[in-house]
Amino acid sequence: MNKISILLITGILLLCCSKKTIQNSRKKNRGLIAENAMVVSAKEEASKIGLDIMKQGGNAFDAMVATDLALLVTYPVAGNIGGGGFMVFRLADGTSGALDYREMAPISATKNMYLEQEGKVVSDNSKTGALAIGVPGTIAGLFEIHKKFGTISIEKLIQPAINLANNGIVITEAQAKRFSQHKVSFRKVNQKRILYDQQWRAGDTIRNPLLAKTLERIKTHGRDGFYKGKTADFIVNKVQNLGGIITKEDLENYNVKWREPIIFNYNSHKIISMPPPSSGGICLAQILKTIEPFNIGQYKHNSKKYIQLIVEAERRSYADRSYFLGDPDFVDIPTESLISTKYLSQRMKSFNWNKATKSSDLTRGSLLGFESDETTHYSIVDHYGNSVSVTTTLNGAYGSKVFVDKGGFFLNNEMDDFSSKPGTPNMFGLIGAEANSIAPKKRMLSSMSPTIIETNGQLKMVLGSPGGSTIITTVLQNILNILHYNMTMQESVSEPRFHHQWLPDNIKFEPSFDTVVFGPLKKLGYKIDNSNFQVIGKTDAILVLPDGRLEGGADPRGDDKAEGF
Repeated sequence: MNKISILLITGILLLCCSKKTIQNSRKKNRGLIAENAMVVSAKEEASKIGLDIMKQGGNAFDAMVATDLALLVTYPVAGNIGGGGFMVFRLADGTSGALDYREMAPISATKNMYLEQEGKVVSDNSKTGALAIGVPGTIAGLFEIHKKFGTISIEKLIQPAINLANNGIVITEAQAKRFSQHKVSFRKVNQKRILYDQQWRAGDTIRNPLLAKTLERIKTHGRDGFYKGKTADFIVNKVQNLGGIITKEDLENYNVKWREPIIFNYNSHKIISMPPPSSGGICLAQILKTIEPFNIGQYKHNSKKYIQLIVEAERRSYADRSYFLGDPDFVDIPTESLISTKYLSQRMKSFNWNKATKSSDLTRGSLLGFESDETTHYSIVDHYGNSVSVTTTLNGAYGSKVFVDKGGFFLNNEMDDFSSKPGTPNMFGLIGAEANSIAPKKRMLSSMSPTIIETNGQLKMVLGSPGGSTIITTVLQNILNILHYNMTMQESVSEPRFHHQWLPDNIKFEPSFDTVVFGPLKKLGYKIDNSNFQVIGKTDAILVLPDGRLEGGADPRGDDKAEGF
């Protein structure tokens, strides 16, 4: 055998070994594997409680109620009964649906309630304090879910959260840091000391007996235990004493909405996501269908062309979001036109591989014919084959910072997700227009994107994320990671991410992102921002493996945890 042959054989062997090493490494990077059922959420206690409900024979919807209320206790920065959310579900037989329990503007809310006489936005009033609060929807949403799909008594589903509140939760380092960061605003907004502004340290135990009593009232009286009676009195008195406008009538008249999900195909996969007033489903459809003809899988993951293509699709989608989207009960949304192949192709005609499109040159398209870094998401699959994807929020961290001290919980600041004035950005830099202006009983636009994916008629993935305006792009990148780059679920949620939202005209990168791509992007005219953007989303997701087992991806950016059996 000559030297060339030996070198050739050696090279082939090394290549094979290299491939095998990569495959073995990938196996080691899988998340928790479970045979039957799984919950992935922001807190271990909440995931365990949801899983325990399913071990007792409950389904994914029972687990949803128990998990949600456990997050209220263990994750007060975003877990809530003083906020709202969205849920997308898929039953074992393939039937899907969506529930909107988003907050609503109070009856006495007005279009110009955050404007001074000169027409200038008084921005702080929509962000912190009593005027920032929308009518909460979480309890109504949970009871509606239980009424339609629940199999275990509501009393049994609420009790674990009551126990947590009475017995206390052990504070993590991340939570202690958050409490400290917001201590001043807690006192300023509430004009008094509250439970969470003490000098809490990691390892301390927080007990919240007043929250336990609130949950006891809900357990005894159902949704009326929140929207009427003592709890309603506590809410209204607190809000009005601080200058807010929510009334008992607002609470009593709150209603949830069953909606048809946004469903579309991408590369033979079926995507099921949230419709308006969430912008998530429509924006995901626009971005994925825009890049589909380009066969993005041919480009190296997080390479220059990969980033460029996604950014240009995001830029156009967020421009459309700002103009067309709002509460569908108040505005007509041209959904079919916005996600049509013809329209999206037309939008990309100005795309040029050789230079960045300027957002200042790009507005909404011509048709034929906002929220928090501190939202929370959880994903559940049960042993019956049902799945739920739930994103719930107070909007900003601890919402409005208004703490119903006699009830033991925070209230949201969702009014900031309306357009206080068309063309003026909200706290996340999102621009809004007339479609998302304030009106009584109207629901504010959201980026929350609970999503479920099917492949060949079978459940493939359940996912979602917090992150305000970055929610959509976080969910998008995780979908691409799995469908095009053969990542495990845990690898996918752990990958560094980037984000573009039309305005401001820059690409935000997590600090862990490989900077080697920044130079080539800058040469094309893209503006890079990796300065003060620590986290882009926190994905909690479940992937169905080829053999039917479940893999949980719990985002390492937080205290998130997958639990399964």
